[in-house]
Amino acid sequence: MITREPVYTDEPDNALTGIWRSVVLGVGDIGRAGSLTVQALAGIPALFAAGRRRHEWARQMFLMGIKTLPVISVVGMFTGMILGLQVGLELRRFNQEIYIGSAVMVSLLREMGPFMTGLILAACVGSSMAAQIGTMTVNDEIAALEIMSISPVRFLMAPRMAAMVVMTPVLSFYTCVLGVIGGGIVGVTQLNVPLDQYISMAMDFARMRDLYVGLLKALVFGVVITGVSCYEGFTTTQGAVGVGQATRRSVITSFLLILVLGYIITRLFYDL
Repeated sequence: MITREPVYTDEPDNALTGIWRSVVLGVGDIGRAGSLTVQALAGIPALFAAGRRRHEWARQMFLMGIKTLPVISVVGMFTGMILGLQVGLELRRFNQEIYIGSAVMVSLLREMGPFMTGLILAACVGSSMAAQIGTMTVNDEIAALEIMSISPVRFLMAPRMAAMVVMTPVLSFYTCVLGVIGGGIVGVTQLNVPLDQYISMAMDFARMRDLYVGLLKALVFGVVITGVSCYEGFTTTQGAVGVGQATRRSVITSFLLILVLGYIITRLFYDL
């Protein structure tokens, strides 16, 4: 059962009490969102046993993948071009601009590829999830599903979770490929780095672990975006105003978690 009733509390006596109350409520939100995320992940195997739900899963993958390709393409290309230009200008000071390929490739695989992909999906897809489910919540459609003994988490959240788990690593890799191409364009046209040397440096310095860590980050980001966005949608109150607030909270929370988790995963896999 999903709790949607607002919690009414008295005004805090002082600022310290208000901060403590915010921390307690935040921890509770994290626990409930985590519980919904685990339930959605556990419902993914049953998703493939039902033909109708497989159709919904494919539709969600289309919305998350194909529909976001134009934005992903532009961001990926220009991210690589910006990285190539900024790093190349600094390397030129030491006559080492030949290493621009390695800098762009490693930066994209480890961090910038999954990071930019996560931000785009949080803004484009996560906000849409929160708004759609939030509208269903305030219109009592979620309550109707529960009355019919249909789990809203498995019916609505599991297909979105399964689609995001598949599409975030794919889109992250696509972003990295376009970023490397963009960095190569800058290196060849503006820094006079031969294309074969750019490719050689990019391939020689990148390791498989960089790719695996980047794909793991993308996977984690996808799970987090879906969990946060669906939780905000399920807990929406106060009609249209609440839908807007839930959408805003889902994007902000997803952005912050992407930043924090990106650092934590990098720190776990790479020694100082």
